[in-house]
Amino acid sequence: MRREQADSLVTLPPPIIGVQQKRILELSAKSRLPAMHSSKAWVEAGGLMSYGPDVLDNDRRAAIFVDKILKGAKPADLPVEQPKKFEFVINLKTAKQIGLTIPPNVLARADRVIR
Repeated sequence: MRREQADSLVTLPPPIIGVQQKRILELSAKSRLPAMHSSKAWVEAGGLMSYGPDVLDNDRRAAIFVDKILKGAKPADLPVEQPKKFEFVINLKTAKQIGLTIPPNVLARADRVIR
C-alpha cells in the first residue's frame, strides 16, 4: 500500500480475503488508510466503514425458499433474488485512530455507528 502510495482501501467479499482480515485491518490502521468493506463484520472487527447486503435478511429470505422447496416447489421454478436490504456501518473508533473526521451528514445516513 505504501509502495503504491494508496490513499484508501476497498476490500471485496471473496472468502480468501477474509482469512487475512486481521492483518489487512492492522495494516490499514498502521498506514492510516480509510477503508471501505463489503460487510459489517469487518467494521465490527475494526474496519472503518462498510456498505453491503444485510446477511441476516438474506438468511431469512433463504429460509423462505427452503420452506417452499420442502413443501414441494421445484427449485428451478423459484425466482432468483437480489439482496433486498443493505447496511451502511461506520466505526468512529477507527476513524479517530486514523485521524479522520466523518461529516455529520454521512453519519446521519449510516444504519449503524460504532462509537
